[in-house]
Amino acid sequence: MYQIYTNNEEKMITKDEIDEYIEKIPPAPKALKETLSLLNDGELIKASKIAQTDLALAKYLKNLVNKPIYGFSHEIKDISQIFGILGVSGSQQTVYNYMTTLLSPSKWLLFKLNAKSFYELQARLSKRWELILKHLGIDDKNVTSSITLLPASIIVSEALFCQRIEDVKLLRSTKNLDYNTILTRLCGIGLFDICEQISIKWEMPKEIGEIIQASSGLKPSANGKINLLAKWMHLLLFYELSQPMFIEAGLNDFIDFQVDFVSDIYDDFATLMEIK
Repeated sequence: MYQIYTNNEEKMITKDEIDEYIEKIPPAPKALKETLSLLNDGELIKASKIAQTDLALAKYLKNLVNKPIYGFSHEIKDISQIFGILGVSGSQQTVYNYMTTLLSPSKWLLFKLNAKSFYELQARLSKRWELILKHLGIDDKNVTSSITLLPASIIVSEALFCQRIEDVKLLRSTKNLDYNTILTRLCGIGLFDICEQISIKWEMPKEIGEIIQASSGLKPSANGKINLLAKWMHLLLFYELSQPMFIEAGLNDFIDFQVDFVSDIYDDFATLMEIK
């Protein structure tokens, strides 16, 4: 249930606007659905052939996996080779990453981002999430894909606030609130709630939305595995958004860091990130 707060502040986001935004989110195109279905069945070769028919997806795959963080010594252009290298989990994760970019604005106004820097964020989160899952001994393609919706929360923030950008900047400067807190106070719904709704609209497994919700640090899960993954995801988001490139983009105070939520794994996370 949404609740609108005034508190002498200009009402910035309404329930209708949020509903309208979610309604405008496109469902997964047919080629993407078929690709994901084949990947779910472990059919890498068949999936790559379908993926090649979507020229925008093929271009995205090539741009993403040839970023330095993937560590390939030469440019990889063939989609079947890309899927073969990434494997089922990595390929599925990358397709979901592409679906997230379908929401991206043509021009960023709130955050100083562009297509290149946003893809860089996706790549960094994806590769380090794989490192974390390997460290935890978790081999689950749906869990691997869960990281793809974190960048979606940034797109959601941009979309919902850009029409009232001066009001948002004023509220940020005078009250020093993160974007998730601003949206929650004004509407009773947070960015991670909306991202869960996006995952439902795209017919992602229920577990993905649950991990994303818990990763806010504000809604811990009763499920121990989901809660553990959410803690690592929460720390990973802050780790990446504290990098110079994303501080410059204005993302370093995106959500409030929940110290108590992650205190039991912080040292383990810090050690793992030093390795890479």
